[in-house]
Amino acid sequence: MGVEIERKFLVLGDSWREAVIGSSAMRQGYLSTSAKATVRIRIVDDARAFLTLKGPTSGISRAEFEYEVPLDEGRAMLDMARPHVVEKRRHIVPHAGLTWEVDVFEGAHAGLVMAEVELVSADQAVALPDWAGPEVSHDDRYANASLSRNPGVPNATGS
Repeated sequence: MGVEIERKFLVLGDSWREAVIGSSAMRQGYLSTSAKATVRIRIVDDARAFLTLKGPTSGISRAEFEYEVPLDEGRAMLDMARPHVVEKRRHIVPHAGLTWEVDVFEGAHAGLVMAEVELVSADQAVALPDWAGPEVSHDDRYANASLSRNPGVPNATGS
């Protein structure tokens, strides 16, 4: 079984941009969100599509299953998800031996910048970069599924 263990932070400033090693455009739509599972379709760089199922969160962990699907089917699923779609550009930023993903949101969430780092265990030590602001791992307002249902940028201070 796949397990996602990640921490999320709001991003302060632009100094992270100096360390970017790659980026991609993402459109992701939420076909279903419930206490049991979230079903998401993601299209990356308008070239590849992925269907993802995520279980309920326990701490910073949850079951995750992801499958590549044909692009035309992914586009059809994204249309089914409207209006619950989030658009962003994801930047890959290495720091202290870990790979950080910095998401710069577009459209209804323009101005929101978040970073997440996937871990191998929930108690793994993480050296925070100086651009990592308030942690929002446990704040549902910053879950992409929540953002898809709520246009506008959540309070940028994390409070």
